[in-house]
Amino acid sequence: MTTSASPWSTALCSRAGNSAPIGRFGHIPDANARIAELTGVAFGPDYERLLSEGRTLLDSDAAARGLAALRASAGDDRALEMAAAMQAAFYRDGRSLSDAETYAAIAADRGLDADAVQRHLDDDVIAGQARRDQDWLAELGVHSYPMLLLRRGDELVQIGSPTASAAHLRAQITAAARVVTAPREATAGLACSPDGCAD
Repeated sequence: MTTSASPWSTALCSRAGNSAPIGRFGHIPDANARIAELTGVAFGPDYERLLSEGRTLLDSDAAARGLAALRASAGDDRALEMAAAMQAAFYRDGRSLSDAETYAAIAADRGLDADAVQRHLDDDVIAGQARRDQDWLAELGVHSYPMLLLRRGDELVQIGSPTASAAHLRAQITAAARVVTAPREATAGLACSPDGCAD
């Protein structure tokens, strides 16, 4: 049983072909107020300015490609860190995820080669990976973020919600866990939980 975070998507790279000025999404201020109320998260003043101006382009393809470029430089073991850095760049610092300079700044801040990230942004192979990531999310029916998926055998099970507590998530993971079929002698006396397995 493992949790699945691939393809490491953020809320702004969910579906290929989505591109529009942020001002067109009139529901965002109310949604953000609700998010802040439920989670205690604070949106940065630069993001609030970007939102009030309404001109910044939200481009799913650009964000997906940016994340794929960062992953290519940082490695998959740092993919969640890169996704979090993108979220902070947008929601805290008010930087456009359609701007190559945003990814250069993230790279510099995270100890990556900014020139390499730029090359990845311009690489058709990376663009193809970003499209596959978006297509995979669409196939899974992922429509809201953040979303935690639990890999259980060959299936993915949605766990919790964006406002779920750690205790609630642990309870759901425990409830969703199941023993993988194996020879009796291999599993005798074995007890498994979200923290691992022990005799």
